[in-house]
Amino acid sequence: MVRALAEEFPDVTISKVRFLEAEGLVTPQRTPSGYRQFSTADVERLRYVLRAQRDRFWPLRVIRDNLDAIDRGLTPGDGPDAHPVPPAPAPDPAVPDAGDLAARPDLRLTAAELARASGLSPTVVADLGAHGLLRPGPDGLHDESDLRVARAAAGLAGYGVEPRHLRGFRAAADREVGLVEQVVGPRRGRDGQRHAAEVAHLCLSLHAALVRAGLGARKV
Repeated sequence: MVRALAEEFPDVTISKVRFLEAEGLVTPQRTPSGYRQFSTADVERLRYVLRAQRDRFWPLRVIRDNLDAIDRGLTPGDGPDAHPVPPAPAPDPAVPDAGDLAARPDLRLTAAELARASGLSPTVVADLGAHGLLRPGPDGLHDESDLRVARAAAGLAGYGVEPRHLRGFRAAADREVGLVEQVVGPRRGRDGQRHAAEVAHLCLSLHAALVRAGLGARKV
């Protein structure tokens, strides 16, 4: 382990590494006979500590705080008084962006075409409509949103979820739409559509984040 660090830190010694271990900056595993086993992650952790001491002259307290931030998924600050920051969240691929929400697709499907495209039976498609999950237009045709609903319902059907179990999703979606309309208010035209799409995207992001948090809390 010392050999792995010696090229960059020629003065490092076993006593130095054991001192850093005693300070809680690295915690290698031990064999049943008591020998220390340093993993690659342990060596990189030591490299971080030694660089911080050599290049930045940070005291152990600051290094320990930065290591704690790294362990918790944060990016440590560049200076002793800098606060660690969480990484910017990556876009959720399951949440459409504002541009997708603002688009008005031209797709129009009959109920039979919707059933074939989603893999559902005509009876289940009718049940989805009866529970308010599918909303055909005045011409009786279904758009791309209905197709997405039908395909999601088909996937859930494989787990025994029936249309009647999904009514809560319709109610939740309607509440979110109501919130969007309330926020957007009297705006009309293209500007209003843009604001509505942006607010809807944020609502969907919040919904997805809450679902992820709930699953994480339950350790599903």
